[in-house]
Amino acid sequence: MVGMGWFMCMMMMVCVVSCGEAAPGAKFEELYRSSWAMDHCVNDGEVTKLKLDNSSGAGFESRSKYLFGKVSIQIKLVEGDSAGTVTAFYMSSEGSNHNEFDFEFLGNTTGEPYIVQTNVYVNGVGNREQRLNLWFDPTTEFHTYSILWSKRSVVFMVDETPIRVHKNLEDKGIPFAKDQAMGVYSSIWNADDWATQGGLVKTDWSHAPFIASYKDFKIDACEVPTTADLSKCSGEEQRFWWDEPTVSELSLHQNHQLIWVRANHMIYDYCFDAARFPVTPLECQHHRHL
Repeated sequence: MVGMGWFMCMMMMVCVVSCGEAAPGAKFEELYRSSWAMDHCVNDGEVTKLKLDNSSGAGFESRSKYLFGKVSIQIKLVEGDSAGTVTAFYMSSEGSNHNEFDFEFLGNTTGEPYIVQTNVYVNGVGNREQRLNLWFDPTTEFHTYSILWSKRSVVFMVDETPIRVHKNLEDKGIPFAKDQAMGVYSSIWNADDWATQGGLVKTDWSHAPFIASYKDFKIDACEVPTTADLSKCSGEEQRFWWDEPTVSELSLHQNHQLIWVRANHMIYDYCFDAARFPVTPLECQHHRHL
């Protein structure tokens, strides 16, 4: 396994995610809420669990929205036969022209590698999927999944190892997500029409409930209580740590990590899918290595 690179030291606001009745010291009522199926969202001390059975999945969302910064969460994914299930951790704005950054963990049959799919939506347009096999078993212990969003790029990280970089290419005429505040979300649901081997393997409900566990939710980002507050996050009035080149651009070590991930674990990249995209997407023409 490649060694993990670390970004510059920073102060983090640490929040314990909880659903339903908050654990002592948690700030659920202030920061988070169950977004659906509250009875399938259970707090167990410092750990929050989302449950999927044949009656419902579940999800939670942040009470606040943010523009730029870093969000992280530790997740232990569904153990055993999780075929047909999807566990997601993502940021998203609202409306048909929304922006969105996705981690989607695609369930599998026992013994197969877990697949993580990332996607980026800008102004309502997605279809930018990349998939890779994780280089560890994400069901035996917690691992950290992070999204670092600056005016320069969006970086997806697993245990601080970058697995994808989506750069700002506005100078090439390509839109970039920079002017819509986003909430932070997670959910688990049944997607056996596509999630496992293209939908060939269906959910085996005899293994239900399927449980994803969460802890150590961290947010260090510019909070946007109202649309009028967007300007304060632009970096014009003050400079934020995520605007520094040493943070928003990969170091040499992190570039090596990204190359290692792509060479050894990537199994799908939309940039090279000629069947879906006979004409290579413009951003891929400029940054095929990302």
